[in-house]
Amino acid sequence: MARAHLLTLSVAGVLCLVFGGCMLGPDYERPDTPTGADSFHWAPAETADPNTILGAWWRTFGDPHLNDLVEQALGQNYDLAIAAANVLEAEALLAQSRGARLPTLDYSAGRTRSKSPLTTPIPGFTSDATTSYTHQLNISYIADLFGRLRRSERAAWADLAATQASRDALIHTIIAQVIRTRVQIATQQRLLAVAQATTESRRTTLEIVERRYGQGLVGPVDIYLARENIAAARAAEPQLKQSLALAANALDVLLGRAPAVAEPMPRSLPEVAALPPVPLTVPAALLDRRPDVRAAEMQLAAATERIGVSIAQMYPDLTLSAAGGYRASNFDALTLTENELYSLTLQALAPIFRGGQLRAQVGAARARAQRAAAGYAKTVLTAMREVEDALATEQLLQQRLKELDVRLAEARRAEVLATERYGRGAETILTVLETERRRLLAENERIQVQGQLYNARIDLCLALGGDWSIERTAAPAGDPPIRDHQEQTQTVEHGSMRLWRNANHPD
Repeated sequence: MARAHLLTLSVAGVLCLVFGGCMLGPDYERPDTPTGADSFHWAPAETADPNTILGAWWRTFGDPHLNDLVEQALGQNYDLAIAAANVLEAEALLAQSRGARLPTLDYSAGRTRSKSPLTTPIPGFTSDATTSYTHQLNISYIADLFGRLRRSERAAWADLAATQASRDALIHTIIAQVIRTRVQIATQQRLLAVAQATTESRRTTLEIVERRYGQGLVGPVDIYLARENIAAARAAEPQLKQSLALAANALDVLLGRAPAVAEPMPRSLPEVAALPPVPLTVPAALLDRRPDVRAAEMQLAAATERIGVSIAQMYPDLTLSAAGGYRASNFDALTLTENELYSLTLQALAPIFRGGQLRAQVGAARARAQRAAAGYAKTVLTAMREVEDALATEQLLQQRLKELDVRLAEARRAEVLATERYGRGAETILTVLETERRRLLAENERIQVQGQLYNARIDLCLALGGDWSIERTAAPAGDPPIRDHQEQTQTVEHGSMRLWRNANHPD
């Protein structure tokens, strides 16, 4: 067995000599974008604590009930459980690619019983059965002379980074859906409360009309119009209750629980706080802040690395293999020196003719990289547009809300005055009903614009990649260190399955 050990050490020495080969194909560099930021940063694998990833931007709304809902969704949403499984799969594929670069070591042991006929049959004689015992150690290594395996590992790393970024983007989306649904429920609750209050107000108006009709001051038409007005207000309530029930069911599903089991939520929402200053460097920062932009860039990086993989497949593969062990016909003699066996093989395999398949694979890889580059550029442009749209929308909605406050105040004054004047016989019922209608429209529109303002702030946070007041530390420029990793403590759980777990990620 000593020779086998010596043979293994010799193979290891040869491996060290051939370990540092070249890498074919292009290295990834961030392409030029309309943001003017062309420096390349490998997106680090971040902790999955939402407060760290996203800056807890949902807390800026100042709604404690909303904070609880978001925490529940992050811990129980099944879409996030699927995304977490995707990350685990990408981590396993990266480990598989990394393992392909290492030598393989196998051990085999066996007992063989065989019998063969005599070459020349002799009457009265038969061949004897033989028994042999073997055990040996096999080691094999693919010398990555042209970087095929290293490119594959780097591509798998980029795939993992893209998968993590897609998970982060999904976290953003789930949080936004929870907030939107919470806003929708509160909006429907307030509209329903306004409708119910309007019904009571119109019932009071009906009492005034009936009293004046009993005094002979108005005709029956006023009675009919007042009754129709009440019926119209009551008819609006079931529709609002339907919308409220559907929104509540949608929220239950987002939180990972059975529909129609949640307790009623408070209908009040804090006023959206004034927009804090947004940094002027936002367009460039989007490249490293927004998860969807990071995912698109990492997909481009993976596609670029796979160009090198396809090019390296056109060059020879050098495989080193060695085996050492013993073979004997008697188990007791299995470790004797005279029964020792070993072998050393150096094999080069080079493609000669494949009918153009290998060149076609290179062309396909380049085309995929071009497609990923176009997708990345489109994602960057879309991100910039969404920021501008969200900023403009919020600013204009704030102006609209101020005007609606004036409109609602004036409509309420007109309604009160018209009702008083009608009671004195100075106005007609049509004037009263018109002022009620205008006040109702103004109140409903203000409630809806408040909901739109919430959605605009949500859009802005999504467009900026979270809370823009949280500064991120970008990874240093250059190649990703494939073998160095940073232990990340990740603690959010989903039932018995950890959405994020302790995992090794490339720096």
